[in-house]
Amino acid sequence: MAEAGCSNERVTNGELNEREKELDDGTGEKKEFVAPAVGMEFESYDDAYNYYNCYAKEVGFRVRVKNSWFKRNSREKYGAVLCCSSQGFKRIKDVNRIRKETRTGCPAMVRMRLADSKRWRVLEVMLEHNHSLGVKKYRPVKKVSSGNKRKSLSSSDAEGRTIKLYRALVIDSEGNGKSSLNARDVMNSSEHPDQLNLKRGDAQAIYNYFCRMQLTNPNFFYLMDLNDEGHLRNVFWVDARSRVSCGYFGDVVYIDNTYLLSKFEIPLVAFVGMNHHSHSVLLGCGLLAGETTESYIWLFKAWITCMSGCSPQTIITDRCRTLQDAIAEAFPRAQHCFGLSHIMKRVPEKLGGLRHYDAIKKTFMKAVYDTLKVIEFEAAWGFMVQRFGVGNHEWLQSLYEDRVRWAPVYLKDTVFAGMSAARPGEILNPFFERYVHKQTPLKEFLDKFELALQKKHKEETLADIESRTVSPALKTRCSFELQLSKLFSKEIFKKFQFEVEEMYSCFSTTQIHADGPIIIFLVKERVMGESSRREIRDYEVLYNRTAGEVRCICSCFNFYGYLCRHALCVLNFNGVEEIPCKYILPRWKKDYKRLYIPDHSSNDVDSTDHRKWFNQLYSSALQVVEEGVISLEHYSVALEAFEESLNRVREVEEKQA
Repeated sequence: MAEAGCSNERVTNGELNEREKELDDGTGEKKEFVAPAVGMEFESYDDAYNYYNCYAKEVGFRVRVKNSWFKRNSREKYGAVLCCSSQGFKRIKDVNRIRKETRTGCPAMVRMRLADSKRWRVLEVMLEHNHSLGVKKYRPVKKVSSGNKRKSLSSSDAEGRTIKLYRALVIDSEGNGKSSLNARDVMNSSEHPDQLNLKRGDAQAIYNYFCRMQLTNPNFFYLMDLNDEGHLRNVFWVDARSRVSCGYFGDVVYIDNTYLLSKFEIPLVAFVGMNHHSHSVLLGCGLLAGETTESYIWLFKAWITCMSGCSPQTIITDRCRTLQDAIAEAFPRAQHCFGLSHIMKRVPEKLGGLRHYDAIKKTFMKAVYDTLKVIEFEAAWGFMVQRFGVGNHEWLQSLYEDRVRWAPVYLKDTVFAGMSAARPGEILNPFFERYVHKQTPLKEFLDKFELALQKKHKEETLADIESRTVSPALKTRCSFELQLSKLFSKEIFKKFQFEVEEMYSCFSTTQIHADGPIIIFLVKERVMGESSRREIRDYEVLYNRTAGEVRCICSCFNFYGYLCRHALCVLNFNGVEEIPCKYILPRWKKDYKRLYIPDHSSNDVDSTDHRKWFNQLYSSALQVVEEGVISLEHYSVALEAFEESLNRVREVEEKQA
């Protein structure tokens, strides 16, 4: 897959109007199909040929291979020209043959070449024909081998059937970026499962939005998936800031397919992360034709391309078998978990009709939230099943079979970075919760999409400024509180500060076992139980003095990214005055984006990957921009630095000249 990068080419209204006419077949009827354009890239030569042939059939002409170029040693094809079958003229010796003349010297053609990225890139396009175009769906001139025929017709081979269309940042041999934007509206309405169900004008709205973003949003990425008939099937896009956020906060990702599962007007799937202020951040989104494994895999691979091949450590989703299969294939190394808040939200719907519902719900929640060991969970679940006779309940049975993916007691070694929702009342909110309802039309959503991102970006900028300029009020004399008040962002520090305050509810820390440097402590805590009564709960904490390691059985650090009150009590008991560095996650620091630049390694610079250069330069520049808006003084310094950098870069060019 290739990316749809930024464009350095401005498109005027006149040019756009001309492009509206590109697919007029001469009968006044406009064929709604994405036209060929310089900058398109395809996974293979066959994909490129199939695309141009689909376009030709829709417009009304036949395709012929005019030229092909092969490498001398390997015989690998590296270049080709596809043209209209009416290209050229008959040879003199063939003029007197009876067969009707069809050659008119038609100039319509596409020239393409195998790029360094191993994808086929369109380098030259001529759309105009010098003859009338027919409405007949012509067969291609090219002969297809039996192997290729099987591949193109096999519905099980999604990769073979997909025609992948890209708008790529094209870097020529001189390093100049250029991109073509002459796309057309695709089919406006569909009831077919293999294409997006769009209303009239929706496809044009998507195209207009992408054009606008390419011209105004550097490093904007989008990818369109067409079916064999050339109709829009799936779409993925991500704006520049979200791409940068992927590098910072792409370790734990929530894939929100709520809109697709709930049959919203827009079949939206969103990639969501959590930033250093505990705010949700958008990491990309797509529109899918349906809930199929193939569509999800296509979407995930598009996102991986955007992430430069990096994969998240943890992925959180709703319980969905199709989604589960797609994630297993696209992200084989990621830990896939089911969102606990989604499961708890369905309890009234799934169990509400049962006799003794209130008692069952209470027992169910106790098993989920109050157990600290696997054996305790199993015993609590078994008691619920036996006590209320729900052993044959289909939903509860399926939940139990999937328990290792959602029950907190089984996920203590999984890193959630604050997105676990492992406590009662915690939920994973949809990113567009206040912007999208079930009947929101696509065109309205695209407008709200920009508003939502602008609001989120503004919130993050203000939170950055507040965290750096305002010192939080301390509530205790604990050295841990003072230490992290200087490091953590405001929101994360408030969460940690609560743990420090709750240390005072832990009234006993006792050593119960020792094995060399490893010691196990028992911490007793008074907690609020049923009927607002205080109960005493025991928490085991492992402490390794030599390694500076502390691990509590509640696993707060893995769930939320900071140490719990029980671990802090053990550190305090052993005379430790500062939290070890390994338990201070960089992602929660107030200056995280200052200290960490994703994928910046001076020792690993690819001398040919211009796209990677662009991404890294853009990430660095955006960091300066975010710092530059803090104050007028910051702005002046940042602007001066940009001007100085530009002058130095131009000096390099002058020296080379």
